[in-house]
Amino acid sequence: MRISFLLHNAYGIGGTIRTTFNLAQALAARHDVEIVSVFRHREEPTLGAPAGITMKHLVDLRRGSPTYDGTDPDYKRPAKVFPRGDGRWKQYSRLTDARIAAHLRSLDADVVVGTRPGLNVHIARQAPRGLVRVGQEHLTLDSHGYRLRREIGFRYPLLDAVTTVTEADARSYRTKLKLPGVRIDAVHNSVPKPTVEPADSTAKWVVAAGRLTKVKRYDLLVEAFAKVVAARPDWRLRIYGSGDATGNEKNALRALIEQHGLHNHVYLMGPANPLEPEWVKGSVAAVTSRLESFGMTIVEAMRCGLPVVSTDCPHGPREIIDDGVDGRLVPVGDVDAVADALLTLIQDDDLRRRTGQAALAASERFDPARIAERHEAIFTELVARGPGSARARGRTHDLLHRARGAVLDAAYTARYQAADVLRKGKRA
Repeated sequence: MRISFLLHNAYGIGGTIRTTFNLAQALAARHDVEIVSVFRHREEPTLGAPAGITMKHLVDLRRGSPTYDGTDPDYKRPAKVFPRGDGRWKQYSRLTDARIAAHLRSLDADVVVGTRPGLNVHIARQAPRGLVRVGQEHLTLDSHGYRLRREIGFRYPLLDAVTTVTEADARSYRTKLKLPGVRIDAVHNSVPKPTVEPADSTAKWVVAAGRLTKVKRYDLLVEAFAKVVAARPDWRLRIYGSGDATGNEKNALRALIEQHGLHNHVYLMGPANPLEPEWVKGSVAAVTSRLESFGMTIVEAMRCGLPVVSTDCPHGPREIIDDGVDGRLVPVGDVDAVADALLTLIQDDDLRRRTGQAALAASERFDPARIAERHEAIFTELVARGPGSARARGRTHDLLHRARGAVLDAAYTARYQAADVLRKGKRA
């Protein structure tokens, strides 16, 4: 098969990029695979180009490049195809509308895969009828705002399949949206086997990793670790990750660390790439999020032999961790429960070792080769059924959804224009 992935920015860093690279590289062992990045702002991908993959880009944002697109007049004009409800809308433009459309029209592939809702909408509206159209969801339906959920409801019936990273989210798509004829499958993200030896459970470090944002609830982790230190002052905590441009969350965490006198026990390490050498320096991993669309860091830690103490938040942790066997699940927002679960593993060397070994064994099911087989089976079946299977009612069905979408676009355009006029009037 010829498989083409459409990615927001393959040259940045993030979970969607990482898992797309893992999947594409695994599929490339048997198929012709390319990754098309809408944007390119640096010479080489931050995460390194996956082997055996053709890389392309549509909009060049490298200053000094002879093909720099930042001065194109359409780059400053707001997008009409990419939906406003997608959080990346402000980065898209009439230029991306045109470039993505031209790319999809010229695509020589059997399957095209979108990797975020806005790009899935592009594929639904602009991909030719000869392609199998697949939309991947790397967040969750419930995490999207009303505007985007409505757009998804109008546009996704023109896809052939939607894949989610958890079964819980797949159920949301099946029960909360009317997507007749659209195949909906849950396929977990993949994490490759680490290139380092697994942790031996003897180091007295707890490790956490992820963006320094409020949803990760690192404040809760610091509060819990203060209780850990009271019982076991020989243990320490490292938190890896970068914050937003304001640095507000990082500063708040520093203040909390000082407030509890933990400056010699809790360390904000900043970003690290790769993380594998940092995971194996610890013996326990911690995740205290109030929401996870999947939980890549949970799998990464398990693949390095660390048991994970995680909040039982929607949607991913419960589908990854077998509570009490290869990790611990605790209630969301419960400081005492986090501290108690950490101390249970810290105080019992044999339990920590057994749980870490169980985590290492269980995490093999997330190997890219296994996950790629699942995607491959879906793609193969869709190709065998013939492109446009979700549009079995024919061209009339296709045109109906496009017409309804055009009405939706016009209504929301008028709404936003009216809001702009109102704001300008108030400023005057």
